[in-house]
Amino acid sequence: MSGHAAPAPHVVEDYRGVIQLLSDGTVVRSDAGAGAGALLPPEDFPDVPGVQWKDLVYDATHGLKLRVYRPPTAGDAERLPVLVCFHGGGYCLGTFEKPSFHCCCQRLASELRAVVLSADYRLGPEHRLPAAIDDGAAVLSWLRDQAMSGPGADSWLAESADFARVFVAGESAGGNMSHHVAVLIGSGQLTVDPLRVAGYMLLTPFFGGVERAPSEAAPPAGAFFTPDMSDKLWRLSLPEGATRDHPVANPFGPDSPSLAAVAFPPVLVVVAGRDILHDRTVHYAARLKEMEKPVELVTFEEEKHLFLSLQPWSEPANELIRVMKRFIHKDEGSKTSKSK
Repeated sequence: MSGHAAPAPHVVEDYRGVIQLLSDGTVVRSDAGAGAGALLPPEDFPDVPGVQWKDLVYDATHGLKLRVYRPPTAGDAERLPVLVCFHGGGYCLGTFEKPSFHCCCQRLASELRAVVLSADYRLGPEHRLPAAIDDGAAVLSWLRDQAMSGPGADSWLAESADFARVFVAGESAGGNMSHHVAVLIGSGQLTVDPLRVAGYMLLTPFFGGVERAPSEAAPPAGAFFTPDMSDKLWRLSLPEGATRDHPVANPFGPDSPSLAAVAFPPVLVVVAGRDILHDRTVHYAARLKEMEKPVELVTFEEEKHLFLSLQPWSEPANELIRVMKRFIHKDEGSKTSKSK
């Protein structure tokens, strides 16, 4: 006999028992880890009366779907804005089927009077970044093709969508993705005509950096999302060997391209006071304002990361939906007055 048996694969990265990356590259996922319990609150999430929803494939090559929601008012003569939503989960977790996020999208469709598209995307570490951002761009390309199809578009979009009033929103990693979609469109790298993206909404967005922001170095009281969790999610989602200053994580890192020439429509940035990402998000909004981009920053001082989807029926969620409604419909009054 000669040679020795190869050593058994061992765990090289473990995210709270939910995701384990083994030394041979194998990824093991489990719903029983501590992270699953932290991200799945126990309350019920009843359907919102009158909201219809269905699933469609937007990328057959990768088997990716999105869920379309339309409010009870859809089908009237009024054209409704379109809200494209990306879920959170550190680019490693989550799906549009998650009950709390599904409930959020129903509420958004009903209370914002909008057609909502909630898209899944490829996750790390099986599919490392920028795969997810490529998928976000593919959603906008799919919607562009729908706008160009006229009567051949999906019936709900053909009947109800105002393709000149498209908004892109995301929570946590979805907020990060919304930023990068904005850059792709605003720099001309992604053409979406005849769509018009009228605004972006970044809700407690997931950004990073090698140097700790103050709220990361000294986490606010009650913050459930920790620097260690953030670091692991970036290690599992970024290209192997990349640091948290990678341009996807840190838009203002040493290797990140300047955003000065990027055309941004209005951007709503929502930050939570009890979030380790508070200071990093405030800095993001401030840097865009320095470049004279149209940015609005709204702070929920007592809330935590992901507070909308973790508690979709809470009073802070109610207030955030009111803020989003004002942002989406803010130009309608002026249009009405001009038409008189």
